[in-house]
Amino acid sequence: MPASGWLKFGLLSCCVLKIHRRAWGLVLVSAALQVVIFPLPGLYGLAWIAAAPLIVAILRSRVPETLQLDGQARLLPATPWQGFVLGYLCGILWFAGTCYWIFDTMHRYGGLPIPVAVLAQILFCMYVGLYHGMFGLLLAVIAGSKMVGSKIARPEIVASGASIRRALGAAPFLWVAVELARTRITAFPWELLGYSQTGNFALTRIAALVGVYGLSFEIVLVNSVFAAAFLVAKEQRKRLLVAACAAAVILQTGQLLVPPPVAMDHTALLVQPNIPIQEGAMWTKEYFQSTLRDLTATSVPPVGEKADRRYDLIVWPESPSPFYTNDPLFREAVSALARQSGSWVVAGSIGITPAMHSGGESSQIFNSATLINPQGEWVGRYDKVHLVPFGEYLPFPQLFAFAGGLTKEVGEFERGASRTPLDAGGQRLGMFICYESIFPDEVRQGPLQGAQVLLNISNDGWYGDSGAWKQHLQQTQMRAIENGRWLLAGTNTGMTASVDPDGRIVAATPRKVRTALAAPYALISGTTFYTRHGDWFAYLCAIISAGALLARFVFPNRER
Repeated sequence: MPASGWLKFGLLSCCVLKIHRRAWGLVLVSAALQVVIFPLPGLYGLAWIAAAPLIVAILRSRVPETLQLDGQARLLPATPWQGFVLGYLCGILWFAGTCYWIFDTMHRYGGLPIPVAVLAQILFCMYVGLYHGMFGLLLAVIAGSKMVGSKIARPEIVASGASIRRALGAAPFLWVAVELARTRITAFPWELLGYSQTGNFALTRIAALVGVYGLSFEIVLVNSVFAAAFLVAKEQRKRLLVAACAAAVILQTGQLLVPPPVAMDHTALLVQPNIPIQEGAMWTKEYFQSTLRDLTATSVPPVGEKADRRYDLIVWPESPSPFYTNDPLFREAVSALARQSGSWVVAGSIGITPAMHSGGESSQIFNSATLINPQGEWVGRYDKVHLVPFGEYLPFPQLFAFAGGLTKEVGEFERGASRTPLDAGGQRLGMFICYESIFPDEVRQGPLQGAQVLLNISNDGWYGDSGAWKQHLQQTQMRAIENGRWLLAGTNTGMTASVDPDGRIVAATPRKVRTALAAPYALISGTTFYTRHGDWFAYLCAIISAGALLARFVFPNRER
């Protein structure tokens, strides 16, 4: 390493070593709190204090190198690099604790050896953790006030009370801006902070205006007040703690306020196949045909119901089955079901577009949802647009060749090109498949184009017995709230559910059983402000954050 490289490494190490041990402890506490506020622990009420320890750690992390006038050594805000390190550690630990299921998916279904799967988990944590690091860095920059001392000697960053207050005020805007960056750049906005309040029916009403980002903003705002209580003089602490606790209690009690029932006049039959994930060789012709027979039998009215009952929609979800749209056995089985039931059918399938139709040299393969009318005709298809990296395609194949086992198990799919709703006899279905449910701006495209009900089909069997299925459902529920739509969640292993426009689960199945759910819903044509305008609030937070950072550099010596 060149001498300049060693010098930079030495300076960085020295910078990290100067972080006070209390700051490290606060980071660990914050990471733990940010883990338990999501499923499966689901201690949602702790969200109001989950980020406060991290904010305090960043704003009180260094022992000053100069003598204080009152003789007391008050801790100073972190330098930008120290802020990044503190935030980065918190992000790594949060992601490891929340998305621990990635290891099992990589090992069990991706065929990766345990050491390689562990390495993959660590790399994922280090990558996504960068966004918490970015938050820490930006917060530390805003908290800095003026430079004292020679630029050649070791400069001391002195923070005034005003600059600390500005940092606390900026924290909610910075957090949302970083969440937006994680959504747009990394494309893995799993469990944004606002999702911790999905079941808070009174509070989530604002999501129809500002999306899940507005909930994140509100949570960090309260966290900032808690943090302020431990950054001000002791005589002011009690007042701030009372205000923060009152705000948290009042906002959290919204979870106890149950909205009135929403009218429903349609019923869909959501089939939960509970098909195990297994090697392709196990899919013999006999096993394939018996699976189709079982699913068809499950799709007829349950025992005890009228034999002539007709559902408005029958849904087979995404599953690990080799249900190719050009397979005559599969096509005939689904067409026969549609004719027998007299219902529209949506079937999760592997869509095939022949080379003669695609214009390429070979056929194209898609992760699809196919629409069949009551006459058994295949009249529409939605092809998944936002594919799962390492699951449905392999980014940078030469670099990540070791993870090719996952795409071998799932498939190397092409991206779909349209989010136009499927028209099922006057019912306009806003389709999205599995992982697409965590992208709010993409899901809103369906209602924006006239979708009257949202339909998500997913194979959550990849998550095993981890809490990921519950995390996924929690995020899917938020899409119903943001868009003011009924949402039908059809899954392979559960939980299969019907979600009303308030995000409330009104009907659901137990997990890991083959069954069917008579799911009530209604068609809604109006649009919410969020549906029409998307992530406007998140972009506004990003603009305000940029303005705060610009002011920090334009007026570096101005006491604020």
